[in-house]
Amino acid sequence: MRAVFQQELQEVQERLVEIAELVEQSIDKATRAFNESNVALAEEVIEDDSKIDALTVSLDELAIDILARQQPVARDLRIVVSALRVSSSLERMGDMSEHIAQLARYRFPEKVVPKSLRGTFLDMGALDVAIAKKLTELLRTQDPNLAQEIRNDDDKVDELHLSVFDKVLGERWKGDTEETVDATLASRYHERFADHAVSIAKKVFYLATGDWAGSDD
Repeated sequence: MRAVFQQELQEVQERLVEIAELVEQSIDKATRAFNESNVALAEEVIEDDSKIDALTVSLDELAIDILARQQPVARDLRIVVSALRVSSSLERMGDMSEHIAQLARYRFPEKVVPKSLRGTFLDMGALDVAIAKKLTELLRTQDPNLAQEIRNDDDKVDELHLSVFDKVLGERWKGDTEETVDATLASRYHERFADHAVSIAKKVFYLATGDWAGSDD
């Protein structure tokens, strides 16, 4: 029975990695759709979000079934409960990608934000893609160093997010109401994407090291 249980825990981890890989693809396509005004890519992201949702539901059902049948304790219990929380965050990351893609679709064939902010969103998108890649690897390997790298990248996203607000609230901003709303929403979606990754990184860091406080450095 113990061998079966360990196999089920391994399946939980593999499913988390599978969902993370889809989220990684989603944010990559979403940022390219957003920055390039590529409506075909935007449609792919929107359509594929249902796959992330379905896999999340399936994983949650597996985790709940394990809790009911195996009644895990100590670290095994933390692994299963953390999986439920991680899957929820991954699902929300997929939603953020979808929201970014929706903005690109709504404004097609125009670009979503004015030229003065395009460099900022290129950088923000690149950081989110890098974070997603590191998160997939973190879930695969439980390398605590990756958790800290994600935290560092999130700090950079936060700085860019604040710079967008400084820009749209500044006296030199020439964007109309639609451009202001789009820039604000897009920046918020990028920022929230990274925040959810940090939430996952904290949980994995704790499971890998037993140090909850250290994940907040």
